Amino acid sequence: MYRIAIFLAFVLTIPAAENPLLKLGDRIPFDQIKPEHVAPAMDQLLAQAEQQRKALKKSTGKRTWENTMQPLEDLGEPLSEAFGVVRILESVASTPELRKAYNAVLPKVSSFYSSLPLDAELAAKVRDYSETKEGKSLRGEKARALNLALNQFKKNGAYLDEAKRKRLQEINTELSSLSAKFGQNVLDSTNQFELIVTDEKKLAGLPQSARAMAAASAKSKGKEGWRFTLQAPSYLSVQRFLDDREIREKLYRAFIVIGTQEGYDNRPVMARILELRREKASLLGYQDFADFQTENRMAKSGANVKKFLTDLDNSSRPSFEKENNELQAFRKSLEGENALPIEGWDTSYYSEKLRQSLYDLDEELVRPYFSLESVFNGMFDLAHRIYGIKITPAENTAVWDPDVRFYEIRDADGTLLSTFYTDFYPRENKRPGAWMNPIRTGGPHGKSFRPHLGMICGNVTPPVDGKPALLTHREVETVFHEFGHLLHLSLSRTQVKSLGGTQVAWDFVELPSQIMENFTWERQVVDLFAKHYQTGEKLPEDIFSKMLKAKNFRSANIMMTQLGFGMTDILLHTDYKGDDTQGDVATYSRKIAQQYSPVKLADDYTRIASFSHIFAGGYAAGYYSYKWSEVLDADAFSRFRDEGVFSTKVGNQFRRTILEKGNTEEPGKLFRDFMGRDPDVKSLLKRSGLDFNQNMK
Repeated sequence: MYRIAIFLAFVLTIPAAENPLLKLGDRIPFDQIKPEHVAPAMDQLLAQAEQQRKALKKSTGKRTWENTMQPLEDLGEPLSEAFGVVRILESVASTPELRKAYNAVLPKVSSFYSSLPLDAELAAKVRDYSETKEGKSLRGEKARALNLALNQFKKNGAYLDEAKRKRLQEINTELSSLSAKFGQNVLDSTNQFELIVTDEKKLAGLPQSARAMAAASAKSKGKEGWRFTLQAPSYLSVQRFLDDREIREKLYRAFIVIGTQEGYDNRPVMARILELRREKASLLGYQDFADFQTENRMAKSGANVKKFLTDLDNSSRPSFEKENNELQAFRKSLEGENALPIEGWDTSYYSEKLRQSLYDLDEELVRPYFSLESVFNGMFDLAHRIYGIKITPAENTAVWDPDVRFYEIRDADGTLLSTFYTDFYPRENKRPGAWMNPIRTGGPHGKSFRPHLGMICGNVTPPVDGKPALLTHREVETVFHEFGHLLHLSLSRTQVKSLGGTQVAWDFVELPSQIMENFTWERQVVDLFAKHYQTGEKLPEDIFSKMLKAKNFRSANIMMTQLGFGMTDILLHTDYKGDDTQGDVATYSRKIAQQYSPVKLADDYTRIASFSHIFAGGYAAGYYSYKWSEVLDADAFSRFRDEGVFSTKVGNQFRRTILEKGNTEEPGKLFRDFMGRDPDVKSLLKRSGLDFNQNMK
């Protein structure tokens, strides 16, 4: 019997030893992780995490930071990291097998994490510690971490009765599964569409770069001609440049119904998600889900969000209406007084023609100066100049795709602060959009500081015909934006890890990312990366001058688009109750979207069904934070603009007061520490070229 026990123990240890998810080091073995590793690893790590929880709950004696808060900080850390890696792979290298494995473990992992802030015994330990002499005497980071933990237990129902806690855990688990389903439906729905064009005459107006990309796409599928999809680089090029109105309409009509086709229909998923969020807010004593979400953010309430969005609406709507009248008049100038009203598939097309007529700016003349590699190099140079850090490629690293790159960030003294992956080309096994993922938030590790680990992803124009990836300026802004999120993670220096990096108030988290976009409009910074990929020539001054003049072209429309998304989000989480009088989610959302649209929306317009930000991306009742943070970044960048875009003084202050601080202090205080005052909304309107006083009349 003894020998059998030893033999069984030996056999049972073999899978663990071979499972790469159980031995994640500073460099993740992405090339070794297989779908069959997921379930065994999650089961083992879940069991370990449960043991950690039981040990903390059973611990006795006087409560201290070391026997209460530190174990709580460490609870489930290996599980969180391993599951995060699986989630990342499912988003950038999805396969049917991996998706199945991910979906199978998602409910168990979600249930565990949703149960932690509901655990009355854990909450009691933390509350007991808060009442000790040591707990009451805490200052700085530890005091904030303790207060946030107490608030988290309260907000998540740890002090409710057992039946309500159980129901909350069920809600959270189901919400996690539904959010994953929503995102998978969007990906599958996007990928199921293609349009093959075999007559080159139908490509009139389309830039050569877009034609080459479409030809390469067709070739990759073994087809003749040009293949167009709903992925951003392909879709946007068609909408902006293609003369063939019929093709533009086909793609537009397919785009606005992503997530509604049979087999990928997100409409019942959305309805259930909103229903569960309403129930959750009610159980926790909140008027609605928006109040639940915003209570600890800068906005503080759903009502304040509505007011913020409405004020920006009032400031922008006169210019919005003027811009739309001008666009219709421009079409008439081209096609006569009997020109058709502009439809959804016409807006980008005629806007581009108007932009070219006003500013004589051909985007194809700009692309050759914005190769992705050059953009990276210039961006890293900028970070070195203002923050004193050095970013270099790191070799011998396992990746999930050959186009993925790996870098390390070191401080001026050589200290390794962070490593990160980049993945910026679209693939059918990768979700759309652009994002940053923390893989590991670093922090104190024994007597040293463990480096951070992250990744930044996008879906920019890929290399075609032997040329490097040549970007639009908007794509350059996207790269800088995600890099800003990465810097927020990488430069974090908190002593309490849960307060580090991007773990800040949701309406503050976009400040470090959006402020980076401003640099892409400064000539000194542009000269760091805007170099012709063949000749090395810098971007000509006449082209840059045209870019600046065109910068705020139709800025009120851009503003209103974002306000429409934000208002739809907040109203779905405040006013929408799902009753018969309001219609289904798609109908209700379409009515809101219409108020912010420059054209009449189609009856089947259901963009909401692919709105991953609020149904699968963590921005529920939080999409307003993009505009909220734009106010912050427009205001904060004024210091760089006034004192010098390469100012090490300003850069050092931004690093010390914002980037390094994480969530160690209230975001409003961090902003005031950098600017010396509260934010001013007029900074955003001024940057957008909108006359605040004129528009408010």
